[in-house]
Amino acid sequence: MIFGSRSGDGLSGGQENVVSMARFRKGGALSPLRQAEAYWTGLRRGDDVPSRSQIDPRGLENILSNTFILERIAPGIARFRLAGSLVNEMAGMEVRGMPVTAFFTADARKQLSSAMEHMFDTPAVVELELQIEAPRQSSPREARMLLLPLRSDLGDISRVLGVLVADEGKTATSQRFSITSIAMRSIGKPSGAAEFKAKPRAEATDERNDVNQANPGFAETQARFKPERSLLEEARALLDRSRAGKAGTPADPAPAKHKGAPHLRLVVSRD
Repeated sequence: MIFGSRSGDGLSGGQENVVSMARFRKGGALSPLRQAEAYWTGLRRGDDVPSRSQIDPRGLENILSNTFILERIAPGIARFRLAGSLVNEMAGMEVRGMPVTAFFTADARKQLSSAMEHMFDTPAVVELELQIEAPRQSSPREARMLLLPLRSDLGDISRVLGVLVADEGKTATSQRFSITSIAMRSIGKPSGAAEFKAKPRAEATDERNDVNQANPGFAETQARFKPERSLLEEARALLDRSRAGKAGTPADPAPAKHKGAPHLRLVVSRD
């Protein structure tokens, strides 16, 4: 409460000088949504979607009663795997194992199913503005829901980290949600991240490509190895040398005889 200034009649206090802060608490309900989104963003690696196994309840300790985990079981249908106490209280029952669309009106179920399919396929972050409809509700209440995609243990995007917040008020049973607006934000690459593209190889169009290009900081430029002759080319060269020797070209000098120790020579005669 905030107490007003002294009134003109000299009274220092009274009900007329008390200002209620209840009407200023409407924006405070958004803090669990922003806290969950900040925690989810911190788990991301680049532009990837975090996995379900990375979620630690200690990171969401302050908003555990508002959080829940969904599992995709069919196109446009996801069921509760875990749910906080506030989510169960707003639904009026234990919601584990039940589809999330069961707590929405008939028109809102189609909108929610389309939004969840877009979230899984794109992927994207979905934020819903809801209206609580209950027969015993004296005044309309507003609520917000945030859906953050997650990967399963198999790597597919089939899990959701969700947060549900509502304006303060007495909770009534058999309440349903209608969708006022839907905001979807695609999960893209970080701003400024350039796409990698491989450079095309340079074609050898001149003689400069026959020599390795200089690389600063390493050894000097080296010439390429000369192409080796094939076996057929060596055979032709040997044949040419033998023909040149028969034509009168001085042959290679005979190697000198090795003078070794005396030895016997056996001569065989058939006479």
